[in-house]
Amino acid sequence: MSDDDRPPLDLPPLDLDVEAFEALVVDELDDLPDDMVDGLENLVFVVEDRPEDGSLDLLGEYQGVALTDRGQYGFGELPDRIVLFREPLLAVADGDLEELKDQIHITLVHEIAHFYGIDDDELHRLGWG
Repeated sequence: MSDDDRPPLDLPPLDLDVEAFEALVVDELDDLPDDMVDGLENLVFVVEDRPEDGSLDLLGEYQGVALTDRGQYGFGELPDRIVLFREPLLAVADGDLEELKDQIHITLVHEIAHFYGIDDDELHRLGWG
């Protein structure tokens, strides 16, 4: 989808560029508990503007095979990905930097949970869905 085909987006005043947004993501990753991130192997974190369909509905996405569903990874396996979508996260934060940080944190925890094999039902039960 080209930029011209995307639905219009009225970004709130908090319109962080990619570099500033990525810095917030790194800060939130650093703030996660060690026991949550110590087992993350063969996984990369990526920031993209929007999901492929151009919507603002999806804040993040785990792309890969959950730890509970995979066998041994061999040498040279491509890493799984956790993608955070900048524009939807900015939109849901409604111009509030602290709300943006909270939403990035929640999205990271949610997608990392998928990496570990925790499904949406369990996340909802735990209050993270």
